[in-house]
Amino acid sequence: MNTSTDIVRKASLNIMGQMIFWSRWLQAPLYLGLIVAQGVYVYHFMVELVHLVSIASKITESEIMLIVLGLIDVVMIANLLIMVIIGGYETFVSRLNLTEHPDQPEWLSHVNAATMKIKLSMALIGISSIHLLKTFINAENMTEATIKWQVIIHITFIMSAIAMAYTDRVMTKTLMDAHGKAES
Repeated sequence: MNTSTDIVRKASLNIMGQMIFWSRWLQAPLYLGLIVAQGVYVYHFMVELVHLVSIASKITESEIMLIVLGLIDVVMIANLLIMVIIGGYETFVSRLNLTEHPDQPEWLSHVNAATMKIKLSMALIGISSIHLLKTFINAENMTEATIKWQVIIHITFIMSAIAMAYTDRVMTKTLMDAHGKAES
């Protein structure tokens, strides 16, 4: 027999569960803000590109390379934003229902929180690599301490990515073992 207290308790838990589930929509404005930030990066890219074209005949090849690496850096950050916007929204807020869309990114079909972390860490390593390459090309204008810290930060990103990938592999194997589907 259910008492009125049990009924009220169950209804309260149901309402609280629904509120918690719907709270994921609070993240939607964050993703919209990242879209605006991406627009800022597009603007920055175009300004730098126009600047490069306007001064290309007056600068050295090394200076052109540094500006182009800066443009590549902007593109890689924009790619990172896309991964976070699309992957995060799909993983944490709501499905995008793009299954039959011809432009659906390949990686989106198997995105989850673990793969998002690994993809983001790889993107950060790529961005860090571009910064490090710019530093090495422009080493004569950098302090030894700046170069050292950039290398240390880059190595830290690499080690973190390796640790995350390893942890994901161990967790996946553990789950497969628990479900009796371990690979031979």
